[in-house]
Amino acid sequence: MKKNWSVKMLTEAGIMIALSFILGRIKLFSMPQGGSVTAGQMIPLIIFAIRYGAGPGILVGAVYGVLDMLLGGSIFHPIQAFLDYPLAFGALGLVGFFSESFNQRHELKPVLFGTFLGVFARFICHVLTGVIYFGSYAPEGQNVWAYSIAYNGTFLGVEFIITVVIILLLKKFITRDMAKL
Repeated sequence: MKKNWSVKMLTEAGIMIALSFILGRIKLFSMPQGGSVTAGQMIPLIIFAIRYGAGPGILVGAVYGVLDMLLGGSIFHPIQAFLDYPLAFGALGLVGFFSESFNQRHELKPVLFGTFLGVFARFICHVLTGVIYFGSYAPEGQNVWAYSIAYNGTFLGVEFIITVVIILLLKKFITRDMAKL
């Protein structure tokens, strides 16, 4: 894990944020009250975190979340905005906790486990906003927690599967010795 932000690292961060933004705008399916399945918006953020570690990964994810919020996000309350955007996308940087393990063995297992952890943390952020701010959308008589878990699990589950499939397709690129690039 690199501690200082070099020009190369800053450039990669900008490119990954831009790629995430573009992929996030390609919506394969949108949910009625927000949330969507995209063409892999999380993948560039995950690759950055696995290359540079959790701290930089969380920061870059949070920056992406702020940009996503400012350029088309739905804001109903300041805490909801924080949970749904910078915190949720920053959580994807948790995959960076597995970067040392990945860099030692160049196996995808740490990436996949870290991806699950990051997406699960993002899921928790969205479930909390669903319960706190969007509980009124739950059908009458349905538990608001169950509704929020089902609602957010629907699009994030599919998004997770797409992310894992694309990571597996990019295996040769991801497992390459990045120091040679």
